Amino acid sequence: MPGLGTSFGRGGATDFQQDLQNSDCIVIQGSNMAEAHPVGFQWVVEAKRRGATVIHVDPRFTRTSALADLHVPLRPGSDIAFLGGLVNYVLTEGKWFEEYVRCYTNASFLVREDFRDTEDLGGVFSGFDPDSGTYKTESWQYDGIRVGAEEQDEGEKREKYEEPGSGHQFGSGGAALDPGEPVKDLTLQHPRCVFQVLKRHFARYTPEAVADICGVPEPKFRAVAEALTAASGPDKTAAFVYSVGWTQHTVGVQYIRTAAILQLLLGNMGRPGGGVLALRGHASIQGSTDIPTLYNLLPGYIPMPHADRHESLDEFLRLNTPRGGFYGNMPAYLISLLKAYWGDAASPSNDFCFDYLPRLTGDHSTYPTVVKQIEGECKGYFLFGQNPAVGSSNGKLQRKGMANLEWLVVRDFSLIESATWWQDGPEIETGEMRTEDIGTEVFFLPAAAHTEKAGTFTNTQRLLQWRHQAVEPQGDQRSDLWFAFHLGRLIREKLAGSEDSMDRPVLDLTWDYPTRGAHDDPDPEAVLREINGWDADSKPLSGYTDLKDDGTTTCGCWIYCGCFADGVNQTARRKPWTEQSWVAPEWAWAWPLNRRILYNRASADPSGKPWSDAKALVWWDDGERKWTGHDVPDFAADKDPSYVPGASDRAEDNIAGTDPFVMQTDGKGWLYVPSGLADGPLPTHYEPHESPFANQLYERRANPARQMIARADNLSNPAGSDVFPYVVTTYRLTEHHTAGGMSRWLPYLAELQPEFFCEVSPELAAERGLTHLGWATIVSARAAIEAKVMVTSRISSLTIAGRRTHVVGLPYHWGPNGYVTGDAANDLLGVAMDPNVHIQESKVASCDIRPGRRPRGPASLRMVEDYRRRAGITIETGTDR
Repeated sequence: MPGLGTSFGRGGATDFQQDLQNSDCIVIQGSNMAEAHPVGFQWVVEAKRRGATVIHVDPRFTRTSALADLHVPLRPGSDIAFLGGLVNYVLTEGKWFEEYVRCYTNASFLVREDFRDTEDLGGVFSGFDPDSGTYKTESWQYDGIRVGAEEQDEGEKREKYEEPGSGHQFGSGGAALDPGEPVKDLTLQHPRCVFQVLKRHFARYTPEAVADICGVPEPKFRAVAEALTAASGPDKTAAFVYSVGWTQHTVGVQYIRTAAILQLLLGNMGRPGGGVLALRGHASIQGSTDIPTLYNLLPGYIPMPHADRHESLDEFLRLNTPRGGFYGNMPAYLISLLKAYWGDAASPSNDFCFDYLPRLTGDHSTYPTVVKQIEGECKGYFLFGQNPAVGSSNGKLQRKGMANLEWLVVRDFSLIESATWWQDGPEIETGEMRTEDIGTEVFFLPAAAHTEKAGTFTNTQRLLQWRHQAVEPQGDQRSDLWFAFHLGRLIREKLAGSEDSMDRPVLDLTWDYPTRGAHDDPDPEAVLREINGWDADSKPLSGYTDLKDDGTTTCGCWIYCGCFADGVNQTARRKPWTEQSWVAPEWAWAWPLNRRILYNRASADPSGKPWSDAKALVWWDDGERKWTGHDVPDFAADKDPSYVPGASDRAEDNIAGTDPFVMQTDGKGWLYVPSGLADGPLPTHYEPHESPFANQLYERRANPARQMIARADNLSNPAGSDVFPYVVTTYRLTEHHTAGGMSRWLPYLAELQPEFFCEVSPELAAERGLTHLGWATIVSARAAIEAKVMVTSRISSLTIAGRRTHVVGLPYHWGPNGYVTGDAANDLLGVAMDPNVHIQESKVASCDIRPGRRPRGPASLRMVEDYRRRAGITIETGTDR
């Protein structure tokens, strides 16, 4: 089904299945899992049958809520206040897992004396620069760790070239800590230790504050707190499950951080039935991140070099190789990747072709790129399976950008709106654009469906599952692999014989993939073999621990190393779960090294014994002198629990035998983040970029470090405006898929959800004169759109700060093309972003709603302009820091 989002194999266990099926409590927040991820939701249902408590925290009552033991409605954009209330409850009620927290987290580390919290500075942390909206993080560091000489030497370059949001380049381990040894207080009593800082920070997140900010009554909040803590400890574990309901916010990263803090305090990380589990929006979004479509990462979460910071391979490795943790092997990972790219051309004498890699010169993420299109800097655009004309926030901005390109290549199944905006887009109707004035040359190249090509899906639980080709593509349809390979082949043919050094990176690429079939399709297994890698004798590698930094190994993605071990496509394994252990390691392959639960050293106590028999996963076998268990240990197999690293030890050897978080440079779970985040070391409740309310906890209204694009074509609604008094949120339906490109052209699905609609509560319908199945117009500073009205008690009106607040719910699957058409919900939304990952805040904004259909043509523009005038909107509106 197109709405399932993530595919989960029934035949074998995964860490996702294990974490849910073995949970004693599952909190689903920021996700409508039953409808958006129905296949994966089977494990929630099975856990409930086994006695687990299922809690759904969401603004709407959905099918997920119907199957939950408890549904908790809350105001969109207030999740940190809710989660922060849970953190405060755990700390004040003494519900934290003391030995786990003391030994496995940074709770005992002392923070520098000059650090100031939001409690001290009215909602910002020390180091904030209001002019740039960025933080200098020196004061966030631990006591005893100096700002490294490297950072001092590179300070000017960092300031000039470090674009907002660079923190997420550092993968799961975060940014490397500066040299030094943190001062610790193992009693956790020192006022500057992380544990006490945490207690003070979350002290104001009381049940009363949660009720005022989120609209969650105190008894319901306490019911969640009691269920979660009762299901956590040595004998029990609880899991959090989220999706884009958390990520698509200006504080999205901090939403997830708050859940991680909770799970560390409760001892629910690295243990079966625990974790913070992400539900991806599509079947291989995880894979698209691992071998990235992200502009600032190389495969395996290796940072992309900066133009003026990384002038040589040595300089790059010096700045990006931490002393401890498995990222300490960065030289082996990167050099093996360079060998995969350029083969024999990459040698020690030329820095393994490091100079060939592209360089970052700033923020090249999606929305700044659109601005560059409008400003004439970006001339061409490839769209692979994307439909920004209706699928991205501020659709008008997207269409305006594409109208200023020289050329646009769209590869999709159908003539989506991003291929046809120039002839039938909303701006053609309003007269803002004329087809004859648009100079963009548009190429539409039909794509092959997943049934028409072979390859892997890498799912939310890091499981690579091979999918076999069922049928040949019809007509001119081709796979993305075919397109990329043959485009590269043709470019290389055109450049053949060139003596221009600028052409060498393309000409020296290893581009000799075998082809097959009538269309000369590259063999996808050959690509997977290259991703897995081989040694100097062309023997397939068995895992990332085999990688070398001397150029004798080749590997296209270090975390995938082992997926073709022994020359066998491990991702294609399909042994039924009935024929293997409950972990089912022979169903497909999970990165890294086929581990099903990350950081599983935390499933045992510091001495190496399981916390309990009920939750045993891996343990230290003293007789065999190695780690063993049900899963592949996520730890050096022969590292004794008593091991203490020496001063000269590096990488994994610098991690103690009691430190389970082996990707972190210090091996600890970070309750407090001293480096690597752009908007603070601790999560803080800020109001959304557009909100009817002031911040009830701090003087600062919205995230002061949020990324904004202040332009006349991206205006913002004023905070607390009576002109835009309602909250709007967006979501998906089971019957449609994302922007609708895979579902609006399918008659079977289109007839199940035939019209764009808005959900409103009976209270809001009465207040605004809306009638069930009638029409409504929803208005923001960007656009006016229309939708059929669904009056339903499934969407709650809430009491916030003593005032009744109404929410408008909008599914976002429609556009003007396909069997079923309608206005695009994303046209209503502006662009404001999380500063860490550049994801737009599309899950919450403010709006007005009125009965009747929207005006047509230029009259629609006049309506929006009238709203702007009455609200007093300028380019600077809403951009306060």
